[in-house]
This record gives sequence, structure tokens and C-alpha cells, in this order.
Amino acid sequence: MKTFMLGSVSRRVVVVSWLVAASAAMAQGPRGPQAPQGPGQAPLAPVGVPVANPAPVAAPPDPNAGRRAPQINPLGQPLAGLTAAELAAFNEGGVEFRNVETVAGGLGPIFNDVSCVACHDAGGTGGASRRTVTRFGRTVNGVFDPLDSQGGSLLQERSINRGIREVVPREANTVARRLATPLFGAGLIEAIPDSTIVLGTLGRKPAGIAGKVSVVRDVVSGVNRIGRFGWKAQEATLLAFSGDAYVNEMGVTNRFFPTENAPNGNAALLARFDLVADVEDEIDPLDGKADIDRAADFMRLLAPPPRGTATASSVAGEAVFARLDCAVCHTPSMRTGMNVIAALSEKTVGLYSDLLLHDMGALGDGIAQGTAGARDMRTAPLWGLRSRPTWLHDGRANTIDQAVRGHAGEAQSSRDRYVALSAAERQQLLDFLNTL
Repeated sequence: MKTFMLGSVSRRVVVVSWLVAASAAMAQGPRGPQAPQGPGQAPLAPVGVPVANPAPVAAPPDPNAGRRAPQINPLGQPLAGLTAAELAAFNEGGVEFRNVETVAGGLGPIFNDVSCVACHDAGGTGGASRRTVTRFGRTVNGVFDPLDSQGGSLLQERSINRGIREVVPREANTVARRLATPLFGAGLIEAIPDSTIVLGTLGRKPAGIAGKVSVVRDVVSGVNRIGRFGWKAQEATLLAFSGDAYVNEMGVTNRFFPTENAPNGNAALLARFDLVADVEDEIDPLDGKADIDRAADFMRLLAPPPRGTATASSVAGEAVFARLDCAVCHTPSMRTGMNVIAALSEKTVGLYSDLLLHDMGALGDGIAQGTAGARDMRTAPLWGLRSRPTWLHDGRANTIDQAVRGHAGEAQSSRDRYVALSAAERQQLLDFLNTL
């Protein structure tokens, strides 16, 4: 899961070019010559550490090769029907989403990037990521240890000083890469009642398909909720999602996550280089909001991706999609409940996901988080599929065809039937997916 955001009143400035350059010079990481840039490069791991993600999915000649649906434009726009006050909150949140965090404002001392849009930009502001981050841990006899004492399970790949840069500990035997998830339509997903998601676990399903809810402690409300954001459905609300990402991806503490990450768990190094007093994300007394609130506003009021134009082939492909039982997990739509924001209230949400955790077998990333086991992954919403630069949680699939072929676990039967389709039917299904 990845979001990034910036500054309270004291930090809410447009950073001039020399300050950006200074921050970049101090932060040695993915943008530097020694760090990985994306799924095509090896993760930061000791020699000999097995990687949970296999090599890119091998496939027969790809019927979708060379075919890329036209880019969806525009993305990153507000929901239709917002009030003037809601639109103002969206615009202010968008400014925070695009701004650059600085060391003086609380960046680091270890982090992954300096702005939200640095990772959420594919197709438009708020989109999927073009690069990955690293997760690690130790698995023994099927039990996953996140190695919290050594900085796990998320690796902060950059630092304000090269001497405190984190590395994957030698004890780790599970290393995985993850893309940041797209955020278009996130407010509509948040507005789906917990009870609606729970209903998805009931009723008869095809053999081999189950699905379970992710039950998480929402740090905002202090009560248990149904998780729905992130690859493991590890957060229930956008404000919690924002606060979690703020501290873990940018190293900026906030009222929900007030504790800094120590480089590989080294408290002495943290004390030496953490020069900004916590909590770093301060509440603006003028409006009662901190950065995480503004970022959450932007995500909540972000419009979903529009559907592409249907064709005879794509209409036929949707029928194939249902026949292969893809729609059992990639549920075409859900309904939001009553909401104080009219644009989110009692709306049909065409997300193509049940928001449940499913055992994905070899497609799981090996990382356990909360309710989600090592092989469990949240059903990824398919809306906006055609705007993404790569597919699957680690970006290993360069085409939608490869992404489908990479499915395993509970999706194995549907995957096998996809492979067995005639070339014409397979193309119809791909045409349908390219309308999402």
C-alpha cells in the first residue's frame, strides 16, 4: 500500500529547485545509481536470500502483445456532484498530494519517497505506481516473522544520510516487491458498508473458491473494522491508510502513528539523525487538519476511472469473464451506504472486486499482515486496469494476458480455463478487460 503526502502549515510551501536538489542529494535510494528502480531489477537482499516472487510469468505467444488500450484521460479528477466546500477540500488535498517533503519538515530519517505523486502517478495523479517497494521477513515451518526488531516488514530504501540506509537483514528468507495500489474511486470503496463486504463470504461458491474478510483495528475510530485498502486489505479507512503511509513511506510521524522507524531497528542511529520533534505532521489550528487529513480528503473525493467504449467483442468478453467464474472474486459492483457526502451516498461502485482475501497460492507474496496469511491477497479492483503500466502486485506482468496467466491458488481453475479458450474467445475477454 502506498500513499505519500506533505506538510502542515509550517511546511506547506512550494519547494524551490535548490531545496529539491538538496533533499535528493541527501537521500540515497531508488533514484540513486545503486538502488532498484522497479520490478525488473533485483531487490535489496543478501546473496542467497530466496525471493517470494518468481520470475516474470512465462507465457505462450501473447494475443494481446503490442496492443495497449488508449490511455484514459482525464484521470485524477474529482467526483461529480461535489459541493463548493468539498471541491475546495479536494483541491487543497491535491496540492498536498503533489508537494515535496523536506528533511526540515520531518522527512526520514529513513523513507521510500518524498511525495505522494512520486508513487501514485500512472494514468494521472492518484494512479498506480511505476516502481516497487520491498517487504521482507523470516518464514520458518510456515510461520512468518516480520522481523520487527530489525526494521521489518517494510524496507525504507532511502535515507537522509547514506550511513543509516536500511538493508534486508541476513535473517530474512522471504523478500517480496510490491507496487503501490491505485487510488481512483477510493472514497467510494471506503463508503461500502462492512456488512456488504461480509455478505461476499456467504452463499455457495464454485469449488476451490472461498474468500475471507480482513478484520483490522482502525486506529482512527479505535474499533474493529473490515479492511479494504492495500494488497492485504490491511487498512479500513482512508485516514488510517494515509497515516500509515505517511510514517512508513515518508518517515513523517503523525497523531495516529507517532513513532519513527529506526534504521534496521537501531535506536541509537534514529536518535542521532532524527532532528525534528515528533509529532511531525502538525494540525493546522486554522482548519483543524493535518497533512494526513488533506491527503485523505483528496483520495476520498477522487473520481473512479471511467469505462471505455464497449464493442461487440468486449460485450462477448464480459460473458466469457462470467463463464470462467472470474466475477466470483472480481465482483462487478457493490453499493455504498448512506453518507454525509452526497456524491458518495448510495452509489453503485463498479470496482470489480469483492474486497476479500483469497489464497492465491504461488501468486501470494509470502508476507503475512494482520488477518492476511502469506498466500492471501485482497482481490485487486479491476477498474482502471487499462491505465496501469504493469500488472499484478509486483508488476511482473507486462500485459493483461500475462497477468491472467499468473493467477494461482483459488484462481487456478479460472486461469486454466482461460488458457484453454479459443484464440477468439481469449481476445474477446482481453477486449472486455481493456474497457475497464
